[in-house]
Amino acid sequence: MRCPCRLMPAPVLLLLLAALSTDGRAVSRLGGGGPGRDPPPARPPVVLIPGDLGNQLEAKLDKPTVVHYICYKKTDDYFTLWLNLELLVPVAIDCWIDNMRLIYNWTTRSTEAPPGVDVRVPGFGQTYPLEYLDPSKRPVGIYFFSIVQSLVDWGYTRNADIRGAPYDWRKAPNENKAYFVALRKMIEEMAETYGGPVVLIAHSMGNMYTLYFLNQQPQEWKDRYIKAFVSLGAPWGGVAKTLRVVASGDNNRIPVISPLKIRYQQRTAVSTSWLFPYNNTWRDDEVLVFAPTANYTLRDYKRFFTDVGFEDGWAMRQDTEPLVSALEPPGVAVHCLYGSGVPTPEAFNYSTFPDGEPVVINGDGDGTVNLRSTMQCRRWAGRQQQPVRMVELPGNEHVAMLLNTSTVAYIKSVLFSP
Repeated sequence: MRCPCRLMPAPVLLLLLAALSTDGRAVSRLGGGGPGRDPPPARPPVVLIPGDLGNQLEAKLDKPTVVHYICYKKTDDYFTLWLNLELLVPVAIDCWIDNMRLIYNWTTRSTEAPPGVDVRVPGFGQTYPLEYLDPSKRPVGIYFFSIVQSLVDWGYTRNADIRGAPYDWRKAPNENKAYFVALRKMIEEMAETYGGPVVLIAHSMGNMYTLYFLNQQPQEWKDRYIKAFVSLGAPWGGVAKTLRVVASGDNNRIPVISPLKIRYQQRTAVSTSWLFPYNNTWRDDEVLVFAPTANYTLRDYKRFFTDVGFEDGWAMRQDTEPLVSALEPPGVAVHCLYGSGVPTPEAFNYSTFPDGEPVVINGDGDGTVNLRSTMQCRRWAGRQQQPVRMVELPGNEHVAMLLNTSTVAYIKSVLFSP
């Protein structure tokens, strides 16, 4: 089942596709050319850990009520909830938001799905849920495909010595405990099956998940099972743009989606509050949001959430802030690749707060992750026995870095080095 709604305006869908399209071009000083075809015989198994929005989600419905008559109350089977472009068009998006949102429980300090909505993560241990976010494999949904295909060209086999570790990215690690049990088991099985430790390749928020996971493992386990951790575009110190997401919503420049409408769903994702900027990177007196009646710094998060009318967000932040804020070294070899030289939101100036569109104040970064945040892995050099290598990719945009030959060539060097 593709679309649990009774409306699919094709012209609007085409407009959405056009707005989302990207050519994926990126520039890097690393140079290098395309991947080779004759790898050495020995190669470590690989696990891919995606970022926020970085793998498919499915849902099955048996709801007591719906928000619009076009929405389905009940489905016989699971359907694609993310990424399903048919659900992101006007009117149909109301159904999607109602199914995608989370409800915060102040008693359990955790989130729940709306009544009658069962969301699952398909394909754990397989690569398809994160190669293309859209199962129809439209170019707009391409994610880890280029890296996976390059690995296959070098002799790897999908779902064998290269596997994906998708998860419910709406939540932070404290609500995904079963995921880490499954991840550890899969790593151990792969290392034993293929005769060597695993290389972890993570993107964006997946790096925060990976750091949390590694910080929970004994050093002897990491020495045995992990060869290296390749970090792509990591938001180690948080991301400034998350404040805009919570305040006024962010439609990522898709004209057919209202920021204020999608804001409702974006706020309920715990991972949004988790990725607010941290004092390990930002000064606590640095203004992130300018508004007519108040300015907001790291010290003002509680007031910020109250003033935008989303007090659940403050509880979510309190629940998740300690998870990796200490940035303890992972205890494995780290290759930290990061984009730079792309205008990246650093602060927001609102004349109408919170429901207006802000003036964006840009700084350096990859277009999504601020440079000061993604470079925080350098603090591990000298704090762990294992090496830490920083690799700047000038001009590389946050997602496009997964598509360019420089990133792929660097990954190959890690995989086939002694």
